[in-house]
Amino acid sequence: MELGLNKLPWYGQVGAFLALAVTLFVVFRLYYVGPELEAQAARQVELDGKRAALQQARQDAIELAAFEAEVTDLNRRLDALRAVLPEQQEVSELLRRLQTFAVQSNLTIRAFRPQAAVTHEMHAEWPIRLQLDGTFHNLGMFLDRISKFARIINVSDVVIRAKEPPELNQTITAEATATTFVLVDTPVPEPAPAPAPAI
Repeated sequence: MELGLNKLPWYGQVGAFLALAVTLFVVFRLYYVGPELEAQAARQVELDGKRAALQQARQDAIELAAFEAEVTDLNRRLDALRAVLPEQQEVSELLRRLQTFAVQSNLTIRAFRPQAAVTHEMHAEWPIRLQLDGTFHNLGMFLDRISKFARIINVSDVVIRAKEPPELNQTITAEATATTFVLVDTPVPEPAPAPAPAI
């Protein structure tokens, strides 16, 4: 018995072609399209990961720029504050500044005695005992000039006595403590050496 497509009726031939087409489609789908779809899905996952990493990098760049701007602003503010709270005691500069204020206020500095500094965690208080001769009005101008100075100077323990005998433009003697502040630069402690291994 001879088999051939010509011997089948027309609907058998159509059925055979359909069966062959379905078989070829399934084989094509299993061995070619399936792996390509899996590879494409893997590439899509990789692409999504890279897009997320790119978005995170952009966000990090924005945050870094904001952080750098904040650091610049803080450094600028720190530099401005160092004028108010310097890092070291500047006896000669402070004495010259107080002398200038006194001369501008028509006062005479009779004594300028630095006292022992009191150290705190971040700063040290540096009191200076002053003795001044002049008038009440001149003393007020002197204190006003000190209050407008960029560096912090607190004046306390003010004692005013009438000068006996009073002189021209010198009717009082005032004693006061002018306290300025110095920034303490705390060194970073060195790590303790590791103990030697026991033998």
